[in-house]
Amino acid sequence: MDKLKMHSTNLMQGNIERIRDLFPGCVTEAKVESGELKLAVDFDQLRQELTDSVVDGPQERFQLNWPGKREALLTANAPIAKTLRPSRPESVEFDGTKNLFIEGDNLEALKLLQETYLGKVRMIYIDPPYNTGSDFVYMDDFSEDLDSYLIKSNQVGIEGERLVANTESNGRFHSDWLCMIYPRVKLARNLLGEDGIFFMSIGQEEVASALQLCNEVFGESNRVGVIGRAMKRGGNNGRFFSPNLEFILVFARNIEKAVGFKDKMSQDLIDKVYNQLQKEGKRKGEYYRTMGLYQPSLTLERSRNARYFIECPDGTKCIPPEGKRWRVIESSYLQMLDEGDIEFKETTTSPLWDESGVQSKWNVYSKIWLKDRQEEGQIPVDIILKFENRLAAKELIELEIPFDFAKPSELIKYLIEIAQIERDAVVLDFFAGSATTAHAVIERNAEDNGSRKFIMVQLPEPCDQKSEAYKAGYQSIADISKERIRRIGKKIAERAPNVENLDIGFRVLKVDTSNMADIYYSPDSLEKGSIDLFVNNIKPDRTSEDLLFQLMLDWGVDLTLPITKINIHEKEVSIVDGSALAACFDAHGGVDEGFVKELAKLQPLRVVFRDAGFKDSAVKINVEQIFKLLSPTTEVKCI
Repeated sequence: MDKLKMHSTNLMQGNIERIRDLFPGCVTEAKVESGELKLAVDFDQLRQELTDSVVDGPQERFQLNWPGKREALLTANAPIAKTLRPSRPESVEFDGTKNLFIEGDNLEALKLLQETYLGKVRMIYIDPPYNTGSDFVYMDDFSEDLDSYLIKSNQVGIEGERLVANTESNGRFHSDWLCMIYPRVKLARNLLGEDGIFFMSIGQEEVASALQLCNEVFGESNRVGVIGRAMKRGGNNGRFFSPNLEFILVFARNIEKAVGFKDKMSQDLIDKVYNQLQKEGKRKGEYYRTMGLYQPSLTLERSRNARYFIECPDGTKCIPPEGKRWRVIESSYLQMLDEGDIEFKETTTSPLWDESGVQSKWNVYSKIWLKDRQEEGQIPVDIILKFENRLAAKELIELEIPFDFAKPSELIKYLIEIAQIERDAVVLDFFAGSATTAHAVIERNAEDNGSRKFIMVQLPEPCDQKSEAYKAGYQSIADISKERIRRIGKKIAERAPNVENLDIGFRVLKVDTSNMADIYYSPDSLEKGSIDLFVNNIKPDRTSEDLLFQLMLDWGVDLTLPITKINIHEKEVSIVDGSALAACFDAHGGVDEGFVKELAKLQPLRVVFRDAGFKDSAVKINVEQIFKLLSPTTEVKCI
């Protein structure tokens, strides 16, 4: 019976397999230091395959490079033996929610989500550290727990006090920030669907580096744009200019498949511009405005087919001046005329000529319909002026949440709206901070009765003991995030009691070491006298639900699916989503053929047992045969 690997995906081996699909002769087997055979790339042969285009050695090229980039790429691809452990007490509506809050380092979390959410996320928004010279802590050494890592790397003292800051005097000021953000953005891209959109808020300190980095990860052709956002008005900070502006980088996973951005029209604009009513023709009762069919700036250089005579209501004909043209070619004009989209107006200042070469008394306009513009939308402006930081401060004061430098939830909600994020989409934020993105998703769902789901990831970075948050009882930033979601969810539910199925809950999952004892991954290191560790290969402090979530991760099963528990022959069986997965973690040798036959009758898609749970070796051998007979489509594995 096959064993589950129980660790995150090895992305490096996956990349090698993709190269093998394109160039089979360039992939071979090679011995690593442990003596194990693994797939490896023959780069000499690969260069030969790519002779006409390979860029090698010191040749000049356009690229973004920095000290530590290669190590950052290795860090992104390397697998980790970690898991996500559920925390029911900290969750809200654990059994019914489709939202996730992951507490832990976001690089670890992104690695763990690779199989389950690959290509399933519609929108990612992040607000990473701006590298202003203040400290930021993101660990990329996953061999130890967070507290040990921070102390060992001299980032905190024994008492938990912070010791370092990434100041501009640091020779790796930009490099450290790039090494932190690069693997995270690279992994995040994998989670986006083909129509997915990525937003990154960033300050002027790293906007140039961040833009180049995203160009590399997403491809410059997939850059949607860079938006400026006014953080505040006025102020006198800064040596030369007051730093009142920050930026939002916008990239598509595949710009050809991305949905066009669309902004809502204000009622003021509708009332001001769309003030004419169509009383006759094909579109009765609709409001419209007009645009001149002739524009002085348009010359014949662009189209020789766009200068022709148009017949006016009195039978005369009109045409643009010599060398000028209409906005559309003649066939398009005739179609617009037939559909009632053309309007003539008499004027003494017409820019048009008649057939005799004198000024015409008519001007020609095309109609622009309100309904069409509401469907097509408007491209958002390059600078967002209506979501200043003071709005975020006001929100947090109303919720009695102590947190500095948050983004306004209205900003994230605006991004969700203009990017046309569907009502059932997944939205990810792996620098959750105070969970502004979760707030925005719940608000948006309450407005349009949507069922968008959020995934928040936040490092449990300790709150400064001198901060208002610590004095209010919050031990970490993650605690602030969770409490904000609880409070805003309750507030929105009270404000919108008629919204059906509004999901204000979230499952809390915490990044932790694997549930499996180290011997599970390295059986060769088994020492005499430790045979009991080999038999009981699961850590003693882990629950059956801990094991279940690691199985769901390993198999790529949605982490928000409903979980039920049933008893078969007095043994507990966990069932995920009716039949997606069945697991029995009995470790007392009580799994016999009778139990297996009853379980097989449920015909789950996947079933998992513990090695130590079988009554004897004969039962273990017969398990697969029993399932082949009673439930042939079930995949059977053990841990």
